[in-house]
Amino acid sequence: MDKIALLIPCYNEAKTIGKVIADAKQYIPEAVIYVYDNNSTDDTAKIAEAAGAVVRKEYQQGKGNVIRRMFREIDAECYLMTDGDDTYPLECAQQMADLVLEHQTDMVVGDRLSSTYFTENKRPFHNFGNSIVRASINRLFACDIKDIMTGYRAFSYHFAKTFPVLSKGFEIETEMTIHAVNNNMQIENVVIEYRDRPEGSVSKLNTYADGMKVLKTIVRLFRNYQPFKFFSLISVLLALLSTIFVIPVLVTYFQTGLVDRFPTLIVCGFVYIAALQSFFAGLILSNNATKSRRDFEFQLNVIDQMKKHFQD
Repeated sequence: MDKIALLIPCYNEAKTIGKVIADAKQYIPEAVIYVYDNNSTDDTAKIAEAAGAVVRKEYQQGKGNVIRRMFREIDAECYLMTDGDDTYPLECAQQMADLVLEHQTDMVVGDRLSSTYFTENKRPFHNFGNSIVRASINRLFACDIKDIMTGYRAFSYHFAKTFPVLSKGFEIETEMTIHAVNNNMQIENVVIEYRDRPEGSVSKLNTYADGMKVLKTIVRLFRNYQPFKFFSLISVLLALLSTIFVIPVLVTYFQTGLVDRFPTLIVCGFVYIAALQSFFAGLILSNNATKSRRDFEFQLNVIDQMKKHFQD
């Protein structure tokens, strides 16, 4: 088992990967550097191997697929994850690793948004999107994560071996954050300096398409992890909508004793039934979510025994 494993998912990062590896050797010399090449068409893999990294391949396209492979194949006391585009300073890597190794932190978030991100990043819609995602998750899941979309993180062995990777692409960071928050894992934020990509290096993130995937992921995970809140909101909205339409029918009935809009009354009745069904669905699924959390705690004990076995 490695003490520190530096994980670098890469797709066409030949321009910067050499510097990232050199910085890693300078600032975290005890780390084993793993570069996972995700079907690059340039010399990323060759440069990384020549620089001294352990180079492996992931043939399924997408960052989520790469991270799934990394967490399955590598055993380490601390996993550090960064990008191969040289936007994250590895000067902070040792501090992040120490939080995992010495303070039992499960996930350390490299917080760009509290420092230079909004001035260094030249893509304004990325700034807006990061703010929306951060506010949404902190509100929905009652947490205080400073940067949701950062690719610079550190993880414990427990996190890496219990995290169910469902996303294929860049929404993976959102999924990691919500998984840690929902399962009451210890999370720390470390403020880092962000620098924009060097000239000639191109981002693989599509602002609009990937942004929509991230928002869909938030809704999906809110439904799965907080089903009572999710379905209660739907129930309240349906009941409110039905009430708005049924009030004029009731007013007319009390004034004249006649129901002059039977179709409206019938539809409102069915909508009220749907609201009740949504509420009780939330109750049932909430019990299932509670059971899943109990099972997760048991799984942590099993993972802990595995870790001790590897260390022995």
